[in-house]
Amino acid sequence: MSRNEGGRAIPVSAIVVTKNEQRNIRRCLEALSAFNEIIVVDSNSIDATQKISAECGARVENFSWDGRYPKKRQWCLDHLSLKNNWVFFVDADEVVTQELTDEIASLFEGEPPCAGYFVQGRYHWQNKMLRYGLRNNKLCLLDRRKVCFPVIDDLDMPGMGEIEGHYQPVLRDVCKGEPIGQLKSALLHYAYEDKESWLRRHERYADWEVAMNKKRAWPGEVSTTRSLIKGLFRAIPFRPTIAFLHSYLFKGGIFDGRAGFDFALSRLIYYRMISSRS
Repeated sequence: MSRNEGGRAIPVSAIVVTKNEQRNIRRCLEALSAFNEIIVVDSNSIDATQKISAECGARVENFSWDGRYPKKRQWCLDHLSLKNNWVFFVDADEVVTQELTDEIASLFEGEPPCAGYFVQGRYHWQNKMLRYGLRNNKLCLLDRRKVCFPVIDDLDMPGMGEIEGHYQPVLRDVCKGEPIGQLKSALLHYAYEDKESWLRRHERYADWEVAMNKKRAWPGEVSTTRSLIKGLFRAIPFRPTIAFLHSYLFKGGIFDGRAGFDFALSRLIYYRMISSRS
């Protein structure tokens, strides 16, 4: 039985992009059973990612990047044969909740009124699911006819390689002005494996973000308000301290105890990485 309680399968293609994700992929895929198409797009993993994905019933496609655009997610939109026009991008370290599954299913009882939807990520940090603190918010449920990933000047930058960076997809030129929605239910994000892995990954992200700032290569957002907020945050002084206070106090991370403090501290550490490289 599908996770939307025996109703029709959700007419959305769930796409999980992977590389060496055997640790996470089964948990991720098992939570996607309500969708009528599940595809794992893997980048030549040398672990059991592809094997486990096939065992879980996902269609497995391999991706080898040629060093140019499109990068991986846009390649999926351009080149995969898909059952649906609607796509839901889920990372291997994320888990779709029953509440989110039901909310997405309800959108497709008719025609969704928006061109895409933001979904908030709720962090699992140091063996605890955080109730408060910062939540990431990404435009990952989208109509591929109306939304695409922008081409930016980052091919010579370190840190990201084949995957689009930390920016949002945008409305296609012919769809400018169409509404973008916000879903209420959370996507669980298992963001922390161990300290060393987290530091290595975020050092790469910091190198990329510094290069993006130097080139002023950031693309626009789907709304002017988001663009202004993002631009302001990149420009303000004392960004590491502000990031910590935002998560720990303003967003209530203090109520998650030690895990909430450590998560807020990780935001400070990340932005200090960026400051030290700038």
